[in-house]
Amino acid sequence: MSAREPKPERAGEEEERKPFLLRLPTSLLADLRRWSDEELRSLNGHLEYVLREAVRRHKREGPPK
Repeated sequence: MSAREPKPERAGEEEERKPFLLRLPTSLLADLRRWSDEELRSLNGHLEYVLREAVRRHKREGPPK
């Protein structure tokens, strides 16, 4: 298997991650860093958690009206 091929999915195995650039205002980044520190998560892990929760809520409740 080459480095570019996705890993086979197995029960409990995480999805492949794709890096991308995210530009944020300095104040928002600082707030997110503080929040991730409070939750004892890395900034990247916390952003993933927050985004997954938002997507889950959106799927359950639908778009805001």
